[in-house]
Amino acid sequence: MQVIGLCRFSYPAYGGFQVEHDTIEERIAFLYSEQRLRERFQLMETIALPCLKAQTDQDFELIVVIGDSLPKHHVEHLNDLCADIPQIRIHAEPPRNQRAVMKGILNATRRDPSQPCLQFRHDDDDAVAVDFVERLRQTVGDCQGLVDRNKSVAIDFNRGYIAEVDELGISASDAVRPYNVAALGMHVRGGCPLTIMNFAHQKLNQFMPTITLTDTPMWLRTHNDHNDSRQSGAHLVDVSPLNPQQQAEFAARFALDTDHIRRVFSSV
Repeated sequence: MQVIGLCRFSYPAYGGFQVEHDTIEERIAFLYSEQRLRERFQLMETIALPCLKAQTDQDFELIVVIGDSLPKHHVEHLNDLCADIPQIRIHAEPPRNQRAVMKGILNATRRDPSQPCLQFRHDDDDAVAVDFVERLRQTVGDCQGLVDRNKSVAIDFNRGYIAEVDELGISASDAVRPYNVAALGMHVRGGCPLTIMNFAHQKLNQFMPTITLTDTPMWLRTHNDHNDSRQSGAHLVDVSPLNPQQQAEFAARFALDTDHIRRVFSSV
């Protein structure tokens, strides 16, 4: 079964952001500011990409969507970061309606729309467990009757961590959060044009059956200076520095290298 992931990397869409701008030019200036992009690249390199490279099931695709106006040196940097992950394809688009463009990209990526597929979103500052793709497929097999009877079914791994990363390494706190973007997938029946981008992630359970699995941590969400969803007064989460044993656990679970994180965030 084809597994398709979608990642927006500072794509200047119309809509799709909680931080509002009066014009698309203002949005582009905000998204492409050097300070903001420096942090996005640091998080992409140290958090979002290692877990994909380490997936136990390598049979998946990830489309990274960028704006066609992203400066050339940033496009080259992104290409360099993704070069050793063959599942990633970088796709440039002009500013368009966020949901329309993302739905179109997902459906165009389906090799055979008459066959079912699995879809997921992947934020550029989050990680998923190294067995995320494997467990998505496994869950479909475990719940075959349910997925066969419905045009779409969400699969939610709701246990994970809230984390902050900087030159000191990783600080984190465990959490159970339903319908986070990270480690949330959707099965789409063959012949159905729905995509995971048809719906707000936190409202998926209002439109389809959902399967919740809570047995083990499957995601890590970073809190940082430029979380779009946290710009409107979201509450703070108390996090604690990882001890050596926890660092080893995060390396095994999410392919996170604490020393690499320290080096990247210490560089100017």
